[in-house]
Amino acid sequence: MGIVNSKTGEEKNLSVQELIEATKKVRAYDVVSIHAAGSGHPGGTLSTIDLATALYLTELKHDPADPNWPGRDRVFWSAGHKAPALYSLLAYCGYYKVEDIMTLRKLGSKFQGHPDCRKMNGVEVSTGSLGQGLGIAAGNALAAKIDGKNYRCYVLMGDGEQQEGSVWEAAMFASHHKLDNLVAIVDKNKLQIDGKVAEVMNIDPIDEKYKSFGWEVIRIDGHDMQQIVDAYAKARTVKDKPVAIIADTCKGQGVSFMQNVCGWHGVATKKDDELNTALNDITHGQMSKDEVARYLQIAKDYQAKKVKDTDAKMPKFKNNYWWNSADNMKAEMDPTRFGFGRALEKMGDDKRLVTIHADISDSIKITDFEKNHPDRKNRVFSAGIAEQNMMQVAVGLAKEGKIPVTGTYGVFASGRCWDQIRTSICYPKFNVKIAGAHGGISVGADGATHQALEEISILSILPNMTLAVPADSVETEKSTKTCFLDVDGPVYIRFAREATPVISKTDTPFKHGMANVIRFRGETANFVDAFETKLASNYKNENEHIAIIACGPMVSEAMRAAYILKKEYGIETRIVNIHTIKPIDINAIKKAVSEIGVILTAEEHQVGGFGNIVAGIAAKVKDYKSPLVIDQLGIMDRFGESGDPWMLMKEFGLTAEHIAVKAYKLVNHSGKKVKIVAKKVKKVKKVVKKAKKTAKKKGKK
Repeated sequence: MGIVNSKTGEEKNLSVQELIEATKKVRAYDVVSIHAAGSGHPGGTLSTIDLATALYLTELKHDPADPNWPGRDRVFWSAGHKAPALYSLLAYCGYYKVEDIMTLRKLGSKFQGHPDCRKMNGVEVSTGSLGQGLGIAAGNALAAKIDGKNYRCYVLMGDGEQQEGSVWEAAMFASHHKLDNLVAIVDKNKLQIDGKVAEVMNIDPIDEKYKSFGWEVIRIDGHDMQQIVDAYAKARTVKDKPVAIIADTCKGQGVSFMQNVCGWHGVATKKDDELNTALNDITHGQMSKDEVARYLQIAKDYQAKKVKDTDAKMPKFKNNYWWNSADNMKAEMDPTRFGFGRALEKMGDDKRLVTIHADISDSIKITDFEKNHPDRKNRVFSAGIAEQNMMQVAVGLAKEGKIPVTGTYGVFASGRCWDQIRTSICYPKFNVKIAGAHGGISVGADGATHQALEEISILSILPNMTLAVPADSVETEKSTKTCFLDVDGPVYIRFAREATPVISKTDTPFKHGMANVIRFRGETANFVDAFETKLASNYKNENEHIAIIACGPMVSEAMRAAYILKKEYGIETRIVNIHTIKPIDINAIKKAVSEIGVILTAEEHQVGGFGNIVAGIAAKVKDYKSPLVIDQLGIMDRFGESGDPWMLMKEFGLTAEHIAVKAYKLVNHSGKKVKIVAKKVKKVKKVVKKAKKTAKKKGKK
């Protein structure tokens, strides 16, 4: 079937050879767009392109001129990280111009790191969290049955994705309801992020598993176009049961240096010679250098415009205070996840510690536990892409005196497993440690599906849960050691992916459950030396104008804001670093409220997750003898976007500049007397001078 004119019924049919030629172009678009983005998933996109090209060009009823045509077949990309292949196909089919997809993963682009159905035609649902597409497709196929419609539903999945329990719940449902209008396509390239699927968490015999769930199974070579076309044709003839097409494929298919190499799962080509080799392998020189150069220039120009537009939105000050932009106040940048890894390595000799991986192990640095210590490998286990089961296994280990350390993207560690965390971990108070990695928007180009912005709200509410959100890599190391070895009970520690400023030292005071107070003391060569840090319990009131109460990576932004406020307005700021949100330092907040009365909270999170906790404490401790001015800064009730991490910080209003503007307004609103900026002093002097002249002329003093 393939592309259809929904008005005339005219179909566009391609031969097997024409399909093979089409895959060359689709692969080329895919590789160039990922190269232009500087990030993405070439390995899995290349392995699925033969299957997807045949699906869109010979099997799927769809009309690019009428994307929402009711008679179209539905297709769901459950493996949402393979979005570049989808975008390349949509461009090839005519939904978009090829030039458009070169904005892949950039701020403001329709072509997010994972598909967003709100922004794009040709995308049925937003995807990214693995294991959900089959259930959605089953529900859509059921809707077709209910309504007596004859459209069909297809879902593209990876083989690592078969490790998710939700896949098998959906498989059971689809068979039970005899959804013969549903076809699941498994791209079995045998590799996932952590290595070979068979070694991480074996899914075989996958054919027999689907058969045992009541599915018709068709096994094919996923790069043999004739077999692919025949499989789709056969699937249409099956009655009273869903169909699973298990396609043996090769990760990185078509590119010599990527084929069967796990490392190319989520890494873009960086060098021009890598891109040129890939394109020559794919197209045999059919894509000209001029065409490639034009595509890359489009991406470059788009990015430059977005950088300019984003910078134009930034609050402006007399000086440029951006990180490392001046000759002084230099900050070392280090990802907080590195601190987590360092702590695990140092703690690893404690025989109670065991680690459980969930497929992005090296990225979150949980592998530092055993990397240089082969004797610890007997305490390292993989759950595969199965976060809920990971938590359940951790409970079983904790019950017998082990200290299980689990870890994955924060969005999955907190949200996907919330019921397991609530009922099986927190309720019985088991000693399970959870690393919520890549928290906040700093995940960057992966986009909204992978940006955790909700964990503080949904985890802080759980009884018995300890919640830590350290500010930098040094503090992350300290917090990890304390929370994992000294705290008996559930712990969730949230840390980021992107390199963030180091704002503490090994000798900086740190006490679990007790906040730090940080004060700007004057410009120095190094940013960290410009501030004095004390335990909140040891800090004496200095009659500051405002307290900025922050957690996580917003602490360094609050510190930079304090620098801006002092230099620009003479405003003195007390920064309260709440690295432990639960148990929280009530006294530190109480002192800020009673001694200052002007409070601004800052979080790289949905606004109010952290801020509402602080506001609730403030409301309880306020004596009502003087007014309390309080406001919050965070993500304003919206999902994230793809983009460079620091551009996203600017776009979402989370920088020191944004904090400083809001803080200045709060101080003015409070009526506190503030030393006026030099610029304003000049203006006042001019007004006074003019008034004196006028008075003199009139004979008045």
